[in-house]
Amino acid sequence: MENNLNNPKQTSEHTVADEEIDLRELFTAIWQGKWIIIAITTLFAVASVFYAINQPNIYKSEALLAPAEEQQGGGLGALAGQFGGLAGLAGVDIGGGGDKTQLALEILKSRKFTSNFIEKHSILPDLMAVESWDLATGSLTYDTDVYNPDTNTWLREAKAPKKAEPSMQEAYKVFSKIIDTNTDPETSTITLSVAHISPVIAQQWVNWLIEDINIEVKQRDVSEAIKSTEFLTQQLEKTKVSDIRSVLYNLVEEQTKTIMFANVRDEYVFKTIDPAIIPEERFKPRRAIICIAGTFLGIILSFFFLVLRFFLKRS
Repeated sequence: MENNLNNPKQTSEHTVADEEIDLRELFTAIWQGKWIIIAITTLFAVASVFYAINQPNIYKSEALLAPAEEQQGGGLGALAGQFGGLAGLAGVDIGGGGDKTQLALEILKSRKFTSNFIEKHSILPDLMAVESWDLATGSLTYDTDVYNPDTNTWLREAKAPKKAEPSMQEAYKVFSKIIDTNTDPETSTITLSVAHISPVIAQQWVNWLIEDINIEVKQRDVSEAIKSTEFLTQQLEKTKVSDIRSVLYNLVEEQTKTIMFANVRDEYVFKTIDPAIIPEERFKPRRAIICIAGTFLGIILSFFFLVLRFFLKRS
């Protein structure tokens, strides 16, 4: 014992030899378990292929948009510095209106807009109950355990407080996963996309979303402009000071321009640069990647099992 303590070199050699023996035994155990590796890997490979084949094709349709020019903002901006306080009392925004594009994107993602969109276009069955899409006929197949398209009846079994017909909260969660918006910081262009089992529906929903968000923001601006005009008109009737009346007339004129501009322009917030098309190629699933990932997972798990078994036997 004293010889080992006094001879660190000999102790180190023994440690290296023990490690070499452990590695040899480990490799031997892995080699002896090669059929386990083959069996587990094959099982995972077959399961991943089966899973990938049974996944429905998802198609993505997208449109490229650009912010519409704020042509009516020049007159209001000229009044901002001198008469901003008075306009603020009237509820008139003469500071440029903020980032209307960003506001529109936030409205697009809101629960209220989504709920109104689903109800307006009656797309709840296509959102919550579609099972497959026939490429040859272009027809949809619904999950008959969830929805009966012939009688327009919801049949799914749901625990309270949920009902057979999905609520707008449930629909919003699903819809928010299939819609996507990306803004290019360099060009300020926006890509709006929708993913769905049916490429026709994906394209239709993108077009509807662009149309509806333009209408929504337009109606908001027109409503605010009308309210501001009514207030300003009341103030005109109350004041006799010529300078103030001149300012009020200018503000009324700008609000009238806002209303006129909104009524004659369909692409109020977003201009469509590249419209949505019916995609011919699927967006997902990537079946090859699923199969490769499943096979590698089987290999890793089988090696882990053999290594774990080896150390458990030695302990």
